[in-house]
Amino acid sequence: MENIENNQHLNDDEIDLKELLIILTNGKWIIAALTSIASIIAVIYSLSLPNIYQSNAILVPVEASQGMSSALKSYGSIANLAGMNFTSQASDSNSVKAMEKIKTLSFFENNIMPNIFLPDLMAIDSWHDQTNELKFNQSLYDDESNTWVRDFSYPQKQVPSAQESFREFKKHLSFSEDQQTGFINVAIKHQSPIIAKEWVDLLINQINGFYREKDKAEAERAVAYLNKQITKTSLTEIKQVIAVLLQQETQKLTLIEANEAYVFDYIDPPVVMERKSEPYRALICIIGAFIGVILGITLVLVTHFRSSFKTI
Repeated sequence: MENIENNQHLNDDEIDLKELLIILTNGKWIIAALTSIASIIAVIYSLSLPNIYQSNAILVPVEASQGMSSALKSYGSIANLAGMNFTSQASDSNSVKAMEKIKTLSFFENNIMPNIFLPDLMAIDSWHDQTNELKFNQSLYDDESNTWVRDFSYPQKQVPSAQESFREFKKHLSFSEDQQTGFINVAIKHQSPIIAKEWVDLLINQINGFYREKDKAEAERAVAYLNKQITKTSLTEIKQVIAVLLQQETQKLTLIEANEAYVFDYIDPPVVMERKSEPYRALICIIGAFIGVILGITLVLVTHFRSSFKTI
């Protein structure tokens, strides 16, 4: 009895599958038409998207000088007796702080924004690879008169503000860190591969320069303070400690001036890429065709079952 019921279910499944195949076969032209339409739309859409180029740089953090730290470990207790507290001046590598600093509005406003042509960020329309010319969106920026002509409403301004520009810049910028090696990958995307490469170089040069100037100013203040303190004390032991600290700070100043790669050094510098990184036009076309097939099958089945219900 059970075998008879199982055979009946199998026969019903076969009938249902055959019926489904017949329905889809009868509606093949509808499926083909929708697939073709969706594919054409996908092709047109993919061709309308501009090419985007990505320039990458692989960086390694530069180790901080340990001279001042080692001196403080040896003489810190004696220096404290003289009322000198240098514990806050012994800093580790700036790389961790630099990674966060790069992501801040203040760094963009003071170090990046003054060194880029703002329409390249906020009004770009297209880039022509044959002539290396950028075309701007004329509804935003008039390159003939070099004026912003865009429509705006509060809180926007005629000329893009630092905050608005920063939000746009973050869309072009990406970071990743290899947890095993500690190497850092910095990437910039832009329609122009030349600008993408220039912005990566600018970013690294500016962050290196920012911390070089910061540490230089701190070292100069430390030297001035130590020179002042050495004239105040009459204890020979304290003078020896201050002399050691002065030597360390002087060496630190020399290293600051000498090292071009101050926070980050290049493992692999950025280059002008010859191939685009996006859009993935073939994938867009495949997805478009797949959507067309699904829509076609759905329409054929819905139409068939609606007509079947009407005849019942």
